[in-house]
Amino acid sequence: MPRSSSSKSSSKATSYRGHAKTEPQDALDVLADDHKRVVRMFDEFEQMKEDNDPDDESKQLLVENTCAELTIHAQVEEELFYPALREAIDDLDLLDEAEVEHASAKQLITELAAMQPEDDLYDAKFTVLGEYVKHHIQEEEKEMFPKAKKADLDLEGLGDEIRQRKLELREELGIAPAETVDDEDEEPAAKTKAGRRVH
Repeated sequence: MPRSSSSKSSSKATSYRGHAKTEPQDALDVLADDHKRVVRMFDEFEQMKEDNDPDDESKQLLVENTCAELTIHAQVEEELFYPALREAIDDLDLLDEAEVEHASAKQLITELAAMQPEDDLYDAKFTVLGEYVKHHIQEEEKEMFPKAKKADLDLEGLGDEIRQRKLELREELGIAPAETVDDEDEEPAAKTKAGRRVH
């Protein structure tokens, strides 16, 4: 979702990447890493608001990066994770609700992509997006992930597929690959082909 721009990226819009883990990651680990990354990004936005940070460029960059991460994450869940779960668990309502939550988030992402940081409701829309996403993450990790662990799924194989698809989507969007997130590690992001920082 990054906009093409020739403007310099600001050091205030930091990224959250950890060192790549050496042990294999299953699908749930990969998705949980995504969750940690975007929660930190939403938290950074809230901190910018609390600090009354007037730097619209940093704010816009953070919003663009977060929306790009969410877009990729939602797509791999919809293409790979949810279909695998549909075949393996009985709770289809949980999956239907997750897809509706994705649709709501995508609508806000589309609206934010057409806005500028100084526009009315820009901050409010991104804050509401964060609330939706955090609720969605909680449901996935507390309800869906335990069901996936109990199901007859090849979570390691699915994790490989998800990682590969994420790389393809990042390449399509011109976004450098994100690394695994460790709780304590925070590193600067890579840049897109347009010179914009992404997570």
